Amino acid sequence: MLVLSRHRDESIMIGDDVVITIVDIRGDKVRLGIEAPNDIPVHRQEVYEAIKRENRKANHIQPAELRSLKEDRP
Repeated sequence: MLVLSRHRDESIMIGDDVVITIVDIRGDKVRLGIEAPNDIPVHRQEVYEAIKRENRKANHIQPAELRSLKEDRP
């Protein structure tokens, strides 16, 4: 892990396309601004983990379950 110190309004570059800027610092909280191309998803870690869990669950749906979902549609 790379650990960097930054002040408010200073930025960090990740590759050529991602810019992370320190927007605000209040007590023990830091607000970050993240600029990234649209094809690079940016999520908080807990949201990313939830997406991964849901994708794993969806990957294990049985064909019969899919048919029942289709039958329930109006």
